[in-house]
Amino acid sequence: MSKQEITFFWFRRDLRLEDNVGLFFALQSKFPVVPLFIFDLAILDNLPKDDPRVGFIHESLAKINQQLEELGSAILIKKGKTQEVWGQLLQEFDVKEVYFNKDYEPYAITRDMAIVALLKSKNISSFAYKDQVIFEEKEISKSDGLPYTVYTPYKNKWLEKYNSIAPAAEYDASNTFFNFHKGHFAFPSLGQIGFEESAIKVIPHNLKNIGNYHETRDFPALDTTSHLSPHLRFGTVSIRKLVNWAARKNQVFLSELIWREFFMQILFSFPKVVSHNFKSAYDGIQWRNDEEDFKRWCSGTTGYPMVDAGMRELNATGYMHNRVRMVVASFLCKHLLINWQWGEAYFAQKLLDFELSANVGNWQWAAGTGCDAAPYFRVFNPEIQQKKFDEKGIYIRKWIPEFDLGYGAPMVDHAFARDRAIATYKAGILK
Repeated sequence: MSKQEITFFWFRRDLRLEDNVGLFFALQSKFPVVPLFIFDLAILDNLPKDDPRVGFIHESLAKINQQLEELGSAILIKKGKTQEVWGQLLQEFDVKEVYFNKDYEPYAITRDMAIVALLKSKNISSFAYKDQVIFEEKEISKSDGLPYTVYTPYKNKWLEKYNSIAPAAEYDASNTFFNFHKGHFAFPSLGQIGFEESAIKVIPHNLKNIGNYHETRDFPALDTTSHLSPHLRFGTVSIRKLVNWAARKNQVFLSELIWREFFMQILFSFPKVVSHNFKSAYDGIQWRNDEEDFKRWCSGTTGYPMVDAGMRELNATGYMHNRVRMVVASFLCKHLLINWQWGEAYFAQKLLDFELSANVGNWQWAAGTGCDAAPYFRVFNPEIQQKKFDEKGIYIRKWIPEFDLGYGAPMVDHAFARDRAIATYKAGILK
């Protein structure tokens, strides 16, 4: 019995049907489109069984599947090593074409090259599209073709290019939804994938406060942030719709979205930043890397209320306010002289919005070792940050209920830590 000829659309970091570029073009195919998602063991095997991000992916896929069922279709969910799964799929189906959206992280690039090579060896066409950014790879570059390593000129070039195309094109595939493969695939439970529900959940995004984002963004007690970042990370929202909207509503918010693409471009152009300082002159810094100090930072028991509140918020919810992230990161690298890589790895475990490029970029910014970084002699004073951005202690008391009961003394004196950090950096910077 001959197998049905089909096209696959491979979902990855684009968990939505609307304004999905690769899906839009897949549905133009002359073959029925089977939607596919692979739970990749190369990623899953490193995660705890109650990882909330896996739960969010599963929940997002369930919503997609519900939409597809209304169209007489369903999403095919697989679990395994990606190349092995594709080998099985090519035996199970008569695959004519495969469509997907690009991912720019080093592991994803290597994975996709291997799958494209496998498909090519079977004479199967594959098509990759830009979807998670407005501008990718080398689209924003200097006049000599080299990548920008300073944010402001990158942003200016980005805006110039965006304004020449604004609004960014959106891809409505609703009139081609009839081309989804008609048929049912059993949708697995979270337990069948090998995971369990987490007490930590991704919060729905909320854009109602973006109009005055520039006035409220630094005050964690206000809780006026959009909670968009996990949704951007996993593609449950369209970056084109969001940027087109932000460009009309608030330029400071738009700048934050441009920072996201700046760090993606840095990671793509300089993949060494995942494990090495962008500024190699900083490789000689002698970090203290005290494990007990690191434990106190992780648990939010440093004696600095702003730092501790931030870490407790992260541990309890998977979120941390952006202003507070800067304070806790600076404290780890400068006050405790612990390598930024320790903090980056801890955030990677805990953050619901963990994005490799932004996480590495922002940690190196805080440590002073990255591109366009804060200068090494800039050491945030957590007490001054608290007075400026949480003067009444509302945010702090939310996460430190014992704050008014004689909170513990700071684990290190700020003036001493600042002098020690500056001296250590000066001695360690390679000439």
